[in-house]
Amino acid sequence: MIFSLFTSLALAAAEQEEAVGFTLGEIWEHSGMLARGVIITLIVMVSWAVFVGIERLIAHQRARSQSMMLAAEVVSSLQESDITKALAQSNKEEYKSSYLAALLKAGLAELQERPDDYGVAAAKRALDKAASQEISKLSKGMTVLATVGSTAPFVGLFGTVFGVINAFQGMAQAGSGLAAISAGISEALITTGVGIGVAIVGVWLFNYFNQRTDKVSQELAASEAEFLDWATKLVLARQEKAGE
Repeated sequence: MIFSLFTSLALAAAEQEEAVGFTLGEIWEHSGMLARGVIITLIVMVSWAVFVGIERLIAHQRARSQSMMLAAEVVSSLQESDITKALAQSNKEEYKSSYLAALLKAGLAELQERPDDYGVAAAKRALDKAASQEISKLSKGMTVLATVGSTAPFVGLFGTVFGVINAFQGMAQAGSGLAAISAGISEALITTGVGIGVAIVGVWLFNYFNQRTDKVSQELAASEAEFLDWATKLVLARQEKAGE
């Protein structure tokens, strides 16, 4: 059926019949209300995805830069086994978006309250919870990107179906000339194309931020292991000192 439809287009063009133009403005002018609604919906979807992408990029960069600055500042306190100082540094306002700060605050608070084996076990539970919460924060908006990437082609296809219906209605009313069916075909093609383009943007953004979140998850796991190793050594050193 589609092959026959495009064959009629070619024959009509060969007969040099007057046709509706295929510029974006002319396509929009001759599109029906449903096709326009589909295009507007797709524009809203891609705008939403781009907004989420920009907001997530800023959030990720801020969290990473603050974590790097905190790591450089707190390392000396940890080397000196100064829990109080390290905790104070992690609680600074300038590190409020740092995922490393959230991890350190959770672990150090438990260890400060009870610097023994039970404190280390409690710190591990606190670290696991803090890491999970930070990953959840960094994953904010991913549902929007996934939804845009997966549904945009279907929204475009919805417009395509009705564009083809309009084309056949034009053929039924005015014959099989190019002018009679070009508006419907243009609706079908433009909504499909826009839908695919919007889906590409959504999928690219989703994959990019998913990869960045996975990298942060790996960093948090490594930081947690290092913290627990440091805490265990700290407790052992204090126990040995107390036993002397």
